[in-house]
Order: sequence, then structure tokens, then C-alpha cells
Amino acid sequence: ARHRLICGYTQRSCRQSGAEDRSAPHVFKNRHATMTTDNTEKKLEIWTDGASKGNPGIGGWGAYLVWGAHTKEIFGGAPNVTNNQMELTAVIEALKLIRRPCPVIIHTDSSYVKDGITQWIHGWKKKNWVTASKTPVKNRELWQELDRLCGQFDIEWRWVKGHAGEPGNEKADELANKGCDSIGGRKG
Repeated sequence: ARHRLICGYTQRSCRQSGAEDRSAPHVFKNRHATMTTDNTEKKLEIWTDGASKGNPGIGGWGAYLVWGAHTKEIFGGAPNVTNNQMELTAVIEALKLIRRPCPVIIHTDSSYVKDGITQWIHGWKKKNWVTASKTPVKNRELWQELDRLCGQFDIEWRWVKGHAGEPGNEKADELANKGCDSIGGRKG
């Protein structure tokens, strides 16, 4: 089978990650181009969100990827997880899909994720994954995986207000809820 690419991302990688693909187009292509016709740098934009019914409870994550005119939707879910775990998982799963270096903009409504990866993580690593209050960092394995993936890309982090009508964030929220539904839950 022929696999079309987005920034080196393949349809196959979405299936291999266990994420269900519900988008129709599958038209990601042009594996080497990172410039638009006006010579401005083309960037992969990703909106992510997590959801949970209970905290911990049934959780879901979703990511909406946009490369030029092409889009990709992914989501998944898990039992007995926290909302923060799902927020982190959404970003991790989206970054795992990228197969070649390209500039990335990640939009998240989670201050926990944005502040954690851009500010707090440096101190956690210096203190051997202990917080300022001398307690172990929660979700350490997820933070370490996100840190590893972030080291592979040039990422700009943008916080967006959740449930404020921003289309990319609303799509990510919808996908996170599908993630909850996919394992038998509904976001409460």
C-alpha cells in the first residue's frame, strides 16, 4: 500500500499507534517540501485535548493536525486515568506521528502541559524528578516521553482558552470525547 506523508507522517503510523483514524481525505503528501509558494516556512499545527469522566476515571485524548490544506484527526482512550494524563498523551501521540523534522505549533488548553514542558521540566530534571515541594513529579513517565519527543522538533507552544469557540481546540475536544466514548465512557 502507498502511504502519503505529512511532514514525513504516514497513514500507517496512525494505525500502528493504535489511534483510530476517522478523517476522510488521507491526502498528506509532498514529503520533502517545507516551504509554501510565497517562501514562508510551512508549519505543522496541532491542537490537543484530554478529557476524563471522573478524575481518575475513563479518559480520552484527541489531536487535530493541520499541514497546509490537509488535516488529520486521531484519538484514543483509557480506563482509570486522570485528565492531566490524557492531556499529556494527546501531545505525545500527535508528536509520534511526525516522521521528519518540521516546525510545529502545538495549541493546548492545558496550562499543566504548556507550563510543565516549557518551564517546570527543567527544574524537575535538575532535581531528579522531584518537585519544589520535595514530592515525586506526577506522571513522570509521560513527561519523560514528551521531553524526548520535543527534543526532535522545533516546537512553538501556544495556550488557548478551552471551550471558547476556537475551531482547532473545539475539534480536539470533540476527539477527546470520542476517545472516552471509544472505551465506554462519556465525558461528564
